[in-house]
Amino acid sequence: MKKLFYLIILSIFLSSCGKQHNQPFQGDLSDYPILKRVLDSADKYQVQILYSKIDRNEHGVPMFDTHEFNLDDERYFYPASTVKLPVAILALEWLEEQDVDNLDMNSIMLIDSVRPSQVPAYVDKSSKDSLPSIAHYIKKILLVSDNDAYNRLYELLGQDYINQKLAEKGLNHTLINHRLSFPANEIENRYFNPIKFVDKSGNIILELPERESKAIYSNPEKPIIGRAYYSGDSLINAGMEFTFKNKFALSDLHGVIQRIVFPQAFLEPERFQLNEEHRKFILKYMSMLPRESDFPSYQGEEYYDSYSKFFKFGTDKKPIPEQFRIFNKTGWAYGHLIDGSYFADFENNVEFIVSAIIYVNNDETLNDDQYEYDEIGLPFFTELGEYLYQMELKRKKGINPDWSDLKLIYINN
Repeated sequence: MKKLFYLIILSIFLSSCGKQHNQPFQGDLSDYPILKRVLDSADKYQVQILYSKIDRNEHGVPMFDTHEFNLDDERYFYPASTVKLPVAILALEWLEEQDVDNLDMNSIMLIDSVRPSQVPAYVDKSSKDSLPSIAHYIKKILLVSDNDAYNRLYELLGQDYINQKLAEKGLNHTLINHRLSFPANEIENRYFNPIKFVDKSGNIILELPERESKAIYSNPEKPIIGRAYYSGDSLINAGMEFTFKNKFALSDLHGVIQRIVFPQAFLEPERFQLNEEHRKFILKYMSMLPRESDFPSYQGEEYYDSYSKFFKFGTDKKPIPEQFRIFNKTGWAYGHLIDGSYFADFENNVEFIVSAIIYVNNDETLNDDQYEYDEIGLPFFTELGEYLYQMELKRKKGINPDWSDLKLIYINN
């Protein structure tokens, strides 16, 4: 029965991925053993996949042919660092709305604190001038998924702005309501630090007082994950509740990738309202590799090319060939691995969008650091990305992509 179930699931997935029948699997999964294992146990691994083939019309506008596997926007998973992408984008949208003289993404951003749960930020030694800014925080978020950088933009925008803006754009399965890796409860996360933007002479450009969200952004279904979890050194023999944790459904992550890479494919109200300079800035750092950055600098072995590029390259620490650029955001926490990516091979005119989530926590205990990220999670993304890439290599297209919008310069950053 298991084998029959797997073959049914696989045939549905393969048939949904295109009308051609020259996919590399053809029922033989010997080259993709982890992909087979995960698809064969889709419920155990809580796997969800969204894949968009892209064809261009005569004007170069993309047409998406999107297929899903096991998608369920109502099934909660912890989105981890993927929430940083929409917050980074919205920080630039907020900036454009201010329309304040001398205020731009490189303006010095000084964060104060007025509550015991808040931490100030007056310097950032990883920047060229040791000063914090919206631009520098975005770089750190998109290059290596820096938690503090995300927290600072969360403190700038606040819960109301973030959640209302995403809902306006049709991203209706998302809640962003807390800082990351920061000891603040749900009440403290509704208060946002006072902030000043100043020029290089110290003159105030814009000043924001402490703000508070009166609305309560929570998951009404009160999701529970796991059978036990560690709180400090104590083992709690019950599942962990995620009522006041972020939510970011896979379809919304996929939608954010589509909107930032291909805004012209969406109606005006559904787009991020960014000028082209700001949009290119986001795309540059979504696709830049850590070793390509000067400020901040990530030159150590820890930050290998696939540090945050899971599809196709997730298990390989070798340099990613120059023909590839992956515009993406990943996340991993509590046994969840997530990646939403626009994948481009400039040499072979291959492009597609893929997003996936997998849960690898065999003992169902959270915070014990016993997750199968290396054994199952990253190999799954590597094999899925390779499968889709091989399929796209063989797929015939009428019009090749126009890469002029996406071939970016990655030096002098």
